[in-house]
Amino acid sequence: MNNWKNSTALAVLGAALLAAQPAWADVKFGALYPFSGELALLGEESFRGLELAVEEMNAKGGIQGEQIVLARGDAVDNNQAIGEARRLTSVESVAAIFGTYSSGRSMAASQVAELAGIPYFELGAVTADLTNRGFKYLFRTNPTAIQTGETTIDLVREVVAPALNVDPKELKIALLYEDSSFGASVGKYKLEAAQKHGLNVVQEHAYPASTVDMSSIILALQQAEVDVVIQTSYLNDTVLFLRQAHEAGFKPKAFVGAGGGYSMQQAADSVGHDLIDGVFDVDFPQYKINPEAAPGIEGFVEAYQKKYNQAPRSGHSLVNYAGSLAILEALDKAKGFEPDTIRETVAAMDVPIGQTATGYGVKFDQNGQNTRAFYYGMQWQDGQLVTIYPKNAAFAEPRFNTP
Repeated sequence: MNNWKNSTALAVLGAALLAAQPAWADVKFGALYPFSGELALLGEESFRGLELAVEEMNAKGGIQGEQIVLARGDAVDNNQAIGEARRLTSVESVAAIFGTYSSGRSMAASQVAELAGIPYFELGAVTADLTNRGFKYLFRTNPTAIQTGETTIDLVREVVAPALNVDPKELKIALLYEDSSFGASVGKYKLEAAQKHGLNVVQEHAYPASTVDMSSIILALQQAEVDVVIQTSYLNDTVLFLRQAHEAGFKPKAFVGAGGGYSMQQAADSVGHDLIDGVFDVDFPQYKINPEAAPGIEGFVEAYQKKYNQAPRSGHSLVNYAGSLAILEALDKAKGFEPDTIRETVAAMDVPIGQTATGYGVKFDQNGQNTRAFYYGMQWQDGQLVTIYPKNAAFAEPRFNTP
């Protein structure tokens, strides 16, 4: 009788212990984005791309037979990004961190992950400094600010100038940029690219993104008879500049934007589709693109609309989706989730250009930067942002009826 009682007690104890164990069928990754604060809109939009990639993989059985679970961290500012990265790597014990959209937050949080020996996958921040620090566990799937400068100047040289039937070197160019690390670094690379090709930059203006009046800058541009304005900006300063330029009657031959502002539908809706029509943008891939150059983009848009009951708000979700999906698919072929296993698997990735929903390929250099990522040239036409450069990805021909 006592033996029966003892065996029963042991069975109950064993069942209780098993129930207390964490589920073996889950692998946890961190999702570190600015979910609140001034960058919350594009932070949330970026996260949606990762979320859709995870749901797609889980629907197919997860990775290595385990379902993916995301532990969110709110990188509302740089200090919070550091604290959340510490929590994700220690308390949450994530196998890796995905993020982060903001260059400043990514610079701070990726250092925490590196010290903890946890892989960090950046899917959207563009500062070139991020992957110039010799980190072992850091990988970035998106292009950098350097390429923003190069593509912008190429657009002026290869699209704008020929359409206007002028030598690119004859155009008077002005560079405008908001003065944070993002805007200043992108502005610097645009200037370097312009100088490399002998273009005539006649003015350069830095301003705080929180500015409420750009009329003095616009007056200076008018007095210098600027032909092409190249601006790096967020949403509010994009809207402010285009509105005040229109009010002042300033009509250069071309506006060329870069950054979150010029690529957002909210900018077009706020400025007015008639005013923004003809404005160019150099940025991550958007949704009016030749699907042959970006296989899978139509399926992404369909999945996005089904889950969130709206169209994608910017290309940030697409870039996060394609980058994270490529990494997750690679990890599905690995054996285990140890940091060095993850690192070695990702470092060996070799995805040709034109094989993802962004049109990117994936091949990392020794610093963890994807060498097969690039920017596209787009233009606002009839209230939509359509791809016009390069030709293989073009959705429409460029127009030159500037606001």
